[in-house]
Amino acid sequence: MFKPITMSYVSLYLLTEDAPLMAQLLAKYGFFNPEVRTIKELPENAGGEFRTIFNNAHSRLDKILAQIPDFNPPKITQQNIALDELNKINQQLGDIWGHFSKLEEELHQLKEQEKQLHPLVDTLQVFSELNINLKLLQKPRQFLNLHIGTIHIDDLSHFEESILLANHFIHVFHHTKEVVYVVVAGHLAQQKQVNSILEHADFHALQIPTQFQDYPQQVHADLTQQIQEIQQQIRTLQLHQQQLAQLYRPQLQQAYQVVNAAVAYAELTSMMQSKGQIVLIEGWTPKSDLPQLKQLVAKFNQPVVIKTREPELAEYQQVPSLMRHHRLLTAFTNLVKNYGIPRYGEFDPTLLFTITFLLMFGMMFGDVGHGFVIMAAGGYWRRKLQNFAPFFIFAGLSSIFFGFLYGSIFGFEESVLAALWMSPLHDPFLMLTMALYWGVAFILLATVITIVNRWREGHYLTALFDNKGIAGIFLYLGGFYAIQQWMATGAFNTQQQLMIFIPLAVVLAYKWYENKIPFGERILVTAIEGFESVLNYLANTLSFLRVAAFSLNHAALAIAVFTLAHMLGEVGSILMIILGNLFIIVLEGAIVTIQVLRLQYYEGFSRFFSGDGKEFHALKMGLGYQKVD
Repeated sequence: MFKPITMSYVSLYLLTEDAPLMAQLLAKYGFFNPEVRTIKELPENAGGEFRTIFNNAHSRLDKILAQIPDFNPPKITQQNIALDELNKINQQLGDIWGHFSKLEEELHQLKEQEKQLHPLVDTLQVFSELNINLKLLQKPRQFLNLHIGTIHIDDLSHFEESILLANHFIHVFHHTKEVVYVVVAGHLAQQKQVNSILEHADFHALQIPTQFQDYPQQVHADLTQQIQEIQQQIRTLQLHQQQLAQLYRPQLQQAYQVVNAAVAYAELTSMMQSKGQIVLIEGWTPKSDLPQLKQLVAKFNQPVVIKTREPELAEYQQVPSLMRHHRLLTAFTNLVKNYGIPRYGEFDPTLLFTITFLLMFGMMFGDVGHGFVIMAAGGYWRRKLQNFAPFFIFAGLSSIFFGFLYGSIFGFEESVLAALWMSPLHDPFLMLTMALYWGVAFILLATVITIVNRWREGHYLTALFDNKGIAGIFLYLGGFYAIQQWMATGAFNTQQQLMIFIPLAVVLAYKWYENKIPFGERILVTAIEGFESVLNYLANTLSFLRVAAFSLNHAALAIAVFTLAHMLGEVGSILMIILGNLFIIVLEGAIVTIQVLRLQYYEGFSRFFSGDGKEFHALKMGLGYQKVD
């Protein structure tokens, strides 16, 4: 419950020819994480050719099925897949993909052609009002100075006057809100003068596509006909694709079954060791599931030897971690994994994270109405939220619980609902004190977990004398007591000083022993680490004051909403209260969630949680696996 599932290492010795069927049996079992450990005993790697052929078949089948969206996959059955059978399926898939890929290439080319024609149709709209063969506007003409392009609409009047003075003709054939499209034509003798006018008018020349070789109406008809012909060819090829899919459906269903059945063995081939006709399959399985695995192996009709052992302390960092929690805690498990995976044997913080997260969220966002909305949202959108729906429901329930304690419902503080305890705004100092003691308890608990983790790993000196060990706890408690007494009495006597400096001296001595570096650097590093130890404990504790700050902030935001509502009319007041509460739920709710996660990650996990564990990956059947490397 509070650490990853206890693992056992399993070694299976069997005949090479039985390995594919054993792989499927282990995949069906569902709790076997394959891994290589005993390389010296059986030095050869088995199944390289099988893995290569599987990857080819898998890739081809994926590409083929991508062309058949209505493919109905058959049920996967357990079967012993031989190399020859897989190779035969791979060759069949190669032939089938040859037909599909040819059609796919033709479809791609046709769709590219269609894609290029549609912009031409859009461009042609600009020239639709020109009653002239567009081919004539594409090349310079003898004795004719011809320009086609755009100018800004505000410059049109002045531009027309200038062009007419240059003895040229101007025709506006299209316009938008900002620019006009014009044709300018005249005798070539005035070319230099007209070019100067065009330059000063910020004239942008327009290139007519070379495909426009006729009058606009005829070009449009030609383009439309080409698009229709291409679309018809695309429909014909797609029909051919459907016919091919129907023709090869029996072969594809068989290939699907074979490739799926081969997935588990292909996954194992990179980790199996062999010698002669004997193959070794090794991996991790939960100790609690070991009897079930032994029963499955006992029913295996071929000779097999199974050996099991407990993981050694030296290999804990390589043992995969499997965390099992109720499905309602899936969202919290994912948030823990977002920080990292606990090492094998290390404390699993999921339950502690769930409890402390919900308590801090409720303390910071306590309101019966707001909590009900969050809970209702989690229930209403449960299909979209999936595993995170319980997260919203639990957070809403926590908010409701503290809302009753605070007497708060939709921002109304103790005016609608009587507080079972008190409203945060009535005694802010008490809220800050509660938050401070909460932080002290949280940090002490995190430090105790750190000590347990280090002790389990065999790092006894670290557990005893490090700043996050027992010496660190005495330093923290001594410092907290000394500061508390100093603030209460104004005195900092010998007893208070000793409660800080004795554990600090122990921590510094351990840091001096731990740092195997030159003398000068050793002094500097030890001093810095000692100062950092004191500073971190102080900063981490004060960081928890935000728990009280946000509970006060929540109430203050509600007051601000009602103050604005009182300044409006009856309808405006109601709207302001509704929108203000929605604003608080969405924005402050998100901010509080982030702040709680920050406290969990940086003030809690960073103390005791390495997060560099190896996640348990069970061998599975089916094409959910990617290609095997």
